[in-house]
Amino acid sequence: MTEHLRVLLADDQALVRSGFRMILSAESDIEVVGEAADGAEAVELARRLRPDVVLMDVQMPRVDGIAATADLVAEDLGRVVILTTFDRDDYLFDALRAGASGFLLKNAEAEQLIEAVRAVGRGHALLSPEVTRRVIAEMAAAQAPAAEPAPEEARLLDRLTERESEVLRLLGEGLSNAEIAERLVLGEATVKTHVSNCLAKLHLRDRVQAVVFAHRVGLAG
Repeated sequence: MTEHLRVLLADDQALVRSGFRMILSAESDIEVVGEAADGAEAVELARRLRPDVVLMDVQMPRVDGIAATADLVAEDLGRVVILTTFDRDDYLFDALRAGASGFLLKNAEAEQLIEAVRAVGRGHALLSPEVTRRVIAEMAAAQAPAAEPAPEEARLLDRLTERESEVLRLLGEGLSNAEIAERLVLGEATVKTHVSNCLAKLHLRDRVQAVVFAHRVGLAG
């Protein structure tokens, strides 16, 4: 992690961006490096400024936040936190598929905004177990898991120990680290290590991707 987390704000409302800038700039470890009024501008600025985190609105002119997120993730231009109202599940799932690392309510408290930026900037996914379960339910309704993993996915799965496979399966069911620890009678720190090992061995960015992977290969259902 760099000394300062570099943040790019993407929202078509100048007042919203101004409010976020004021809140984040007051923190010694966060630097707002740029503002974009639409998704196209966000991608252009991210290419130049290389932020750690992009706070991304969904509904914007020219290019919306979902399409912009897909472009940012494809080019590895920073982790994306989607600004959402959560009453539009399609935004949530579309953003997940596009590669977003987190979701934040637009009416969140200032401290929640700060912690969201820090969490995602440090490589964690900002996705509560409740939201994870909603995602799983949507995925299950949309399509059944593959009958068997693709060859490359099978090779990756073979890298996991038996315990790591168990942890991945429970991740896929939407359990938190604490819930996994209770289920497997392990310490929470041990579970955290297993989760990290799963992500590294499967080449996954965060636990959001782990949920999607576990469901796709039929580990969670």
